[in-house]
Amino acid sequence: MKVLLIGSGGREHALAWKLAQSPKLGKLYAAPGNPGIAEHAELVGLNIDDHQAVAAFCLDKAIGLVVVGPEAPLVAGIADDLRARNIAVFGPSAAAAQLEGSKGFTKDLCARYDIPTGAYRRFSNAAEASAYVREQGAPIVVKADGLAAGKGVTVAMTLEEALAAIDDCFDGAFGAAGAEVVVEAYLDGEEASFFCLSDGRTALALATAQDHKRVGDGDTGPNTGGMGAYSPAPVMTPDMVSRTMKEIIEPTIRGMSDSGYPFTGVFFAGLMITAKGPELIEYNVRFGDPECQVLMMRLKSDLLDLLHAAATGTLDQVSAEWSDDVALTVVMASKGYPGSYDKGTPIAHLPETSAGEKIFHAGTAMKDGALVATGGRVLNVTATGRTVAEAKTRAYALIDNVKWENGFCRRDIGWRAVAREN
Repeated sequence: MKVLLIGSGGREHALAWKLAQSPKLGKLYAAPGNPGIAEHAELVGLNIDDHQAVAAFCLDKAIGLVVVGPEAPLVAGIADDLRARNIAVFGPSAAAAQLEGSKGFTKDLCARYDIPTGAYRRFSNAAEASAYVREQGAPIVVKADGLAAGKGVTVAMTLEEALAAIDDCFDGAFGAAGAEVVVEAYLDGEEASFFCLSDGRTALALATAQDHKRVGDGDTGPNTGGMGAYSPAPVMTPDMVSRTMKEIIEPTIRGMSDSGYPFTGVFFAGLMITAKGPELIEYNVRFGDPECQVLMMRLKSDLLDLLHAAATGTLDQVSAEWSDDVALTVVMASKGYPGSYDKGTPIAHLPETSAGEKIFHAGTAMKDGALVATGGRVLNVTATGRTVAEAKTRAYALIDNVKWENGFCRRDIGWRAVAREN
């Protein structure tokens, strides 16, 4: 089968690496890809915003499956436009992608189908939102309603922080994404990421992970798109996974179907494990980044089989098998991220990796024959081990051999799980 992978980040490099291992793969194309993805796929210069050009490429090359990595093309309706031409797509319709494209849409769905989540209100002007925050007090959570590249959420521990976050949204810090704001109750507990495939009817639980959102060691500093992750998440016990499926995922699949938006693709549920059990923080409609990287390191099954089954309504015919090993990834980012940073800085050396190790490219390019950093999050240095501590030791040993002067990373990825192991 010929496959087109859309995207250019670390998540897409992990998907390309895993898809390339499938005995059923004929040829893998990627648009636009990156130098890491180029090791596994032929890069094509398609404008992914031009859905008709993507469809024409798929028909010309007899593409059997399109795998959409990032959320923006899904929210923009690329899956709808490809399906209209009878091209199989892994990823939801634009209507179903509202689960990520609109925080308010998801909260309303939760309210309608009794899915456990924090109490909330939606606002379209700053004065009303600010008055509500003053009434509720801190800690409280302020979210830009739309897509803000993982940066539109403020977990405000003080009233001042919450009010500033509201002003940021309505002053245009997140563009159109901040035209509406969701203010919700602060949930106390431990965060976890849960992944599940859906073909609109059947749900197939995948694996769990724990992400590290804040930029600094000890979970300090501003939120980012993610500075590292590990899988599995110890807080997600078999009982907690079972409850998540029953209380959160299955009602969502029913609710989306009843609403006329059947969901196909991957549910990435951001959870808070509270004293009451799992509660939904938010949904994403694509694999997490950097969680995808650790999931792919642990997946033993054929990824192409799984994604094709989700895209074609045959998910009840496949199963997913996982390694018992822990996988851990550390994000190397450009100095200054998540604020402003220099682009085009040279990455002088990447170390060789052995079995159970992989460096995924997230924001890189080739310039005059040399590898350079082009993004905020640039490399995902990933390793496996029998324990979190072992995987962590291996990942940081690799990082210590990366030669990139403008790079930095957190040094404590996996700290909660290592403390549990000790």
